Amino acid sequence: MPWLRSRHRRQLFGKRDQRANAFNQKTALNLPNIDSPTAENVIGRSDEPASVNKRFIGWCIYLAILCGAFALPLREFASYARHSDVHSYVLLIPFVTAYLMYIRWKQLSRELSSSWGYALLLAAAGTGALLASLHFTELGQNDHMTLIALSFVCFVIAGIFLFLGSKWARSAMFPLFFLAFMIPLPEAAVDFLENASKEASAEVANWLFLISGTPALRTGTLFQLPGISIIVAKECSGIRSSLVLTITSLLAANMFLRTTWRRALLVVAVIPLGLLRNGLRILVISLLCVHIGPEMINSVIHRRGGPLFFVASLIPLFVLLWWLRRRDVAAQQRRAPANSKSIPADVPIV
Repeated sequence: MPWLRSRHRRQLFGKRDQRANAFNQKTALNLPNIDSPTAENVIGRSDEPASVNKRFIGWCIYLAILCGAFALPLREFASYARHSDVHSYVLLIPFVTAYLMYIRWKQLSRELSSSWGYALLLAAAGTGALLASLHFTELGQNDHMTLIALSFVCFVIAGIFLFLGSKWARSAMFPLFFLAFMIPLPEAAVDFLENASKEASAEVANWLFLISGTPALRTGTLFQLPGISIIVAKECSGIRSSLVLTITSLLAANMFLRTTWRRALLVVAVIPLGLLRNGLRILVISLLCVHIGPEMINSVIHRRGGPLFFVASLIPLFVLLWWLRRRDVAAQQRRAPANSKSIPADVPIV
């Protein structure tokens, strides 16, 4: 009869729905709940930012205590650098390092730990440099400041390994490497670089005299010109401008280039640019003395013309950086289609 058939059909559908519900409940019990994290995961995630913040706060407190302990040596160091003919740039290095860490903060590792081995090794090096600065009292002011800065930088990086760990330090490798430029060069290294730059600049100036048709008789670093004799002294080596140019090229290469050989090319290009700048300065001053008068040897372009020629040397450096940057971007764009073609069509690209 129709009502019996309807009742029998409802019973069949009801049993099928019960079996389906039982199967869904059993499946839900066996499968992990992806959308709802477990209590352990929730606790772990909530504790991770707190531990990270505690480590960073600890490192900041350590850095403040370190700066307080080095207050008098750092004050002496700042006074020395401000009046130095070679190392005046070192006062900017900590601020540039802080800026590099700031712009890369999201890329720095969040896996923080304590690397006691590296921390103790750097602390020992910093202690040794500090004791050497106190023991060797016959050192010149430059070498004394070198040891003070070396000790301070070692203690700063030791604190990073102690509170933040080796993974964080590895992710911030370039800013920490850049901080080493805060250490002044020893006096022996400065003398060697000045002498080498002086000799090389005299050679470049000699070639420029030949190219310009200026009659000049060279004896070492002495040039006898019509009406005047010019000697290339250490002050003409441009060692401070060359160091700043090197630091600028390293910074630009790391920030704007991705290929290792292009970065190396930009940094190596600083050497011929620095020598060409020095030779061009010698040529300009010599021509002014020959065509205007020997009194031009005491002119502003000789006494205060260093920054002008430094800015002039930045122009070809930035032109080279622009060209390398274009080539770098073009190479990345050529690699991008090849990588996309190698991915199957049914695999989503995240």
